Amino acid sequence: MVIAAPASGSGKTTVATGLMRAFADAGLAVSPHKVGPDYIDPGYHALATGRPGRNLDAYMCGPERIAPLFLHGAAGCDVAVVEGVMGLYDGASGQGELASTAHVAKLLKAPVVLVVDASSQSRSVAALVHGFASWDPEVRVAGVILNKVGSDRHEALLREALTESGVPVLGAVRRVQQAHTPSRHLGLIPVAERSTEAVEAVAAQAAQVREGCDLEALLALARSAPPLLDEPWAPHGLWAGVPASNPAPTRLWAGVPQGGTGGHKPPTGPQPDKAPVVAVAGGPAFTFSYTEHTELLQAAGAEVAPFDPLHDEALPDHTAALVIGGGFPEIYAPELSANEPLRKQVAALAASGAPVIAECAGLLYLSRSLDGKPMCGVLPADARMSGRLTLGYREAVAIADTPLARAGTRVRGHEFHRTVTEPGAGASPAWGFTHPERRTEGFVAGGVHASYLHVHWAGAPGAAARLVAGAAARG
Repeated sequence: MVIAAPASGSGKTTVATGLMRAFADAGLAVSPHKVGPDYIDPGYHALATGRPGRNLDAYMCGPERIAPLFLHGAAGCDVAVVEGVMGLYDGASGQGELASTAHVAKLLKAPVVLVVDASSQSRSVAALVHGFASWDPEVRVAGVILNKVGSDRHEALLREALTESGVPVLGAVRRVQQAHTPSRHLGLIPVAERSTEAVEAVAAQAAQVREGCDLEALLALARSAPPLLDEPWAPHGLWAGVPASNPAPTRLWAGVPQGGTGGHKPPTGPQPDKAPVVAVAGGPAFTFSYTEHTELLQAAGAEVAPFDPLHDEALPDHTAALVIGGGFPEIYAPELSANEPLRKQVAALAASGAPVIAECAGLLYLSRSLDGKPMCGVLPADARMSGRLTLGYREAVAIADTPLARAGTRVRGHEFHRTVTEPGAGASPAWGFTHPERRTEGFVAGGVHASYLHVHWAGAPGAAARLVAGAAARG
């Protein structure tokens, strides 16, 4: 089932995460999913279910991969819960329903449960639910969960109003401060930074859902979803991510016209005798990573070695390539700067020509400085916090050959940050943005590809294999 809402801030994450945990506590194997590019909510989903949180982004991965990715993640599970993004019908700006929760629900043929913030309304809730349920006849709004209900009297008024809507009320969740999950400048605080507090928050959310929702009716609703006949996505092969039933796909890279690959060629040559080590940054400062990235790297033949730049003073042994994803290095700039031995190792690895892929937080870490604190000094740029939020989907083309893509490769990605680098692009930029605005961005030098752009590699088949082949070529 898909957990959606009329707008952001209605309580989707609280209800979805609580529902996942409540089902898991009942002994069910729960598959957690999140619509859109968000990295933080899947961390709470993973904490609730004990399974990796997975994203379903129809913009970055392409609509044709949503059902296969879903089937891959949900394999062997009893129930799948998909948390939506923004309002039910809000998608990629200026592109209709693309990448909206409604779009993903239709691709999955899944029933939708609408979470409504009822804190400031009573009878009007019926008009709101009726509008959302009737807007698109292909979207099956099959139930409502009333959130932030103030009292028994308030709940009775809401239920009475909704009796004529034709949409059943499947739950009423009261306002409880304990289940609140704190936020900061880019949204919720990631699970990795909160530890005990995050565990307690998820447990409290589950208790609220158990107390206020009809779990049997919700489980029956999920089981009413028709079967999906697509082939599950699989991270195997040089063109990983292409379904086995579609060996000649019409779109290998998201955003490339039919039949085109943007000049990308699969790696060729003998396979290495020993798996090259690809070090992947993690820990509290680098929490943003898609589950499929690790799967793709492993399927391409890499040994994935996680490390924490906050605490580890050396890269993993035999590191042949480095991936530094997104996160919040600005929160930990003093600690990252203080770890000088690791900063020097990263700089030496980059200087050696090894493949180094840095997205957003990784870009900041490779810069000369972040808010005045020395960083790795790999890039001729300085980074700082700004008062401006940069947010949105992007269409981009690779300007130069890099370990991630050949020049001319087109991708779709996402930007989400409140920092800036000066300059914003190097002498050899990583990307040329083509939509919604035209500009260059990022840095390419030797084996380094550093950019603010987040790319989901399931929507860029061949990227992980290209990176691993580059690492293997170093012996």
